[in-house]
Amino acid sequence: MSERMKNIAKGQTLRLNELVDYQEGQVISRTLAQNPHVSLTLFAFEKGEEISTHASGGDAMVTVLEGTGRFTVDGAVHILEKGESLVMPANVPHAVYGEERFKMLLTVVF
Repeated sequence: MSERMKNIAKGQTLRLNELVDYQEGQVISRTLAQNPHVSLTLFAFEKGEEISTHASGGDAMVTVLEGTGRFTVDGAVHILEKGESLVMPANVPHAVYGEERFKMLLTVVF
C-alpha cells in the first residue's frame, strides 16, 4: 500500500512553516499529499516571485503560514498575512505573488 501522505513526519508535532525553506529567486514547493480527491502542498515564495495566472480543477484553499502574499482571483486582489486563508473556486483564474517572503499551505479539493 502506498503512503497517503509523504515528505512529512507522522505521529509528532509539526511546524508547517519549518518544512519548506526559502530559496533566493524561486518559489519552492513540498507536496504532502496528492491523489484524485485532494492535494496538500507547502510553498515558500521569495519576495517578488510569483505563480502566474492559471486555474485549478478543484477548490483551492490557501493558508498563509508566515509573511504576506497577494492573491488575484478572477481579477480581485486579496492581500493575506499570517493566519489568514482564502478559497479560490475551481476553474476560476488566479495568481499568487510574494508581496514579501511568505509561506503557505495549499489544499485543493477535487
